[in-house]
This record gives sequence, structure tokens and C-alpha cells, in this order.
Amino acid sequence: MNAATTPPDLGRLSHGHWRAARWGLSDHAYTRLIEAVIETGITTFDHADCYGRYTTEAAFGRAFRPLADMRDRLKIVSKCGILFPNDTLPGITHKHYDNTREHIIASAERSVANLNCGYLDLLLIHRPSPCADPEAIAAAFDYLHQNGTVRHFGVSNYSAAKFSMLQSYVRQPLVTNQIELSLWHTPSFSDGLLDFLLEKRVKPMAWSPLGGGKLFDTADETGARIRQTLYEVGEAYGETRPDTLAYAWLLNHPAGIMPVVGSGKIEHIRNAVDALNIRFSEAEWIKLYSAAIGHDVP
Repeated sequence: MNAATTPPDLGRLSHGHWRAARWGLSDHAYTRLIEAVIETGITTFDHADCYGRYTTEAAFGRAFRPLADMRDRLKIVSKCGILFPNDTLPGITHKHYDNTREHIIASAERSVANLNCGYLDLLLIHRPSPCADPEAIAAAFDYLHQNGTVRHFGVSNYSAAKFSMLQSYVRQPLVTNQIELSLWHTPSFSDGLLDFLLEKRVKPMAWSPLGGGKLFDTADETGARIRQTLYEVGEAYGETRPDTLAYAWLLNHPAGIMPVVGSGKIEHIRNAVDALNIRFSEAEWIKLYSAAIGHDVP
């Protein structure tokens, strides 16, 4: 493979900024957080143009400016295609998708400018549109790749069929599919999507790897069952942190799942990094899967 087709090394974990607008960080504190994340060994940062109602990328860009000399050590990911009414981009009257060549190019260029990153290591189509023109997406990818704006491409929330269809039009390899995966969201483990990605040697990124915070919801019945099983399995490893064990469950799947850690608290990010040292047996993995689905496997 040449540099254009070799998948980027995203590491096993990335830092996600979906909820960064809720972290309440000043530019200086945001800079310190980015530095602290890098010090843990995480060097991939996951964004989307629409995060924070189209404000988060610019906030990250301001915080990243003092760290610009670290750019080549990092992988910057963004997504595009979702539009909804907001105060940043005027003229949007209703939620919809835009996967036209013009919009994808404009969105990627805006993300690069807002993130203050020079180029994107990876651009994802955020969600599949039922009427997206794959030729338009392919044309946008060609343009962005040829002028150096984007180095690699992928998708998010795509089914196996839609992934395969788009890849048949796009010259560049789709290097990931960022999908919802956790002990609270398990359909992809049984509906063929992860099997498809394994077949294609495409490593998925996992958004909401802790079920959007359900891990810590004491009123959630499923969560209580999962937490108890996490404690039982973790006992053999001397590990009692449920988030570390939940990350380890994803990391131990053979598909090479890459969880997106969406916390603004460095101690929670370190908990995810510690999961890299845990190696579950298949029996332990299935015990947790059974707790997640609410019954024993067949």
C-alpha cells in the first residue's frame, strides 16, 4: 500500500468532543486538557462540524493554537453532513442531511480552519442519507484528497450494505465506520455489521462506549445488572472501576474496536487508558455480553 491507501494509525482510543460545549472550559483550561490527554498516550481527537451547535471545533482550534507544533503527532477526525437550525450557520430552517459535493468540501475546509489544524487526518460522512448521491460524495473525496485538505475518509452510522455501496464508488478506502457500540447498545454484535467490518479488515470506532452515561445511572435496571457483572469479572483482575472494565470489553473484541472517550475529566480518560492492560477470556467476554442482552447466549 502507498501512503494514500494505508489506514491512519488512530491508536486504540480517541478523545471525543461531542459534549465539549458542556465541559465549561476556558480556552486555557481546554489547552491544558488537550495536553493532558496527549500525555496519557491518546493522540486522536474526534470532532464533527455540528458539535456544540457548530461551535466546538472553533473552541478546540483556539485551545490548540499554543500546541500547534504538536500537530504532526496527532490525528484529527471530523464529520460532516448533518444540518439543523443554529446560531452559527444562518439560513437552516429544519434538520436535514447534505451530502452534496459542494457541502462536503465547504464543511471540510471550514473544519480545518476552525480546528486550526492545517488538514484533517480523517473525514467521516456523519450519517447515511436515504437520498445521498454516491458519485457526489466520491467527487468531494477526490477533490479534498488531491488538494491535501483530507488524508483519509470513512463513514459513521453506516450499515454494511451502505458501506459496501459507497466504497464501490469511492476511490479511497473507507478506513473506519464510527458506530454506537457498548454494553448498552449491542445490535452490531449480532446483526452482521461487525462481521462485515472484520471481513473487510476495517476497524470501527465506537461512540457512546459507556452507553451515554448509563453506566453510572443507579436507576437503570439494565445498568445495575451490567455493573454487577463487571464487578464479578473485574475481581479476577483486581479492577473495580466499572468504566475501565466496560472499555476493556470493547477493546477485547477481535474487530479492533476503537472507543471514543467523551469525557472532559482527565481521571475518566485515564480510566479508559488503563483498560488497555486488561485481557478478557472469551468466557468472560460472553458473561458480560449475556448481562448486556439480559439472558444467556443460545
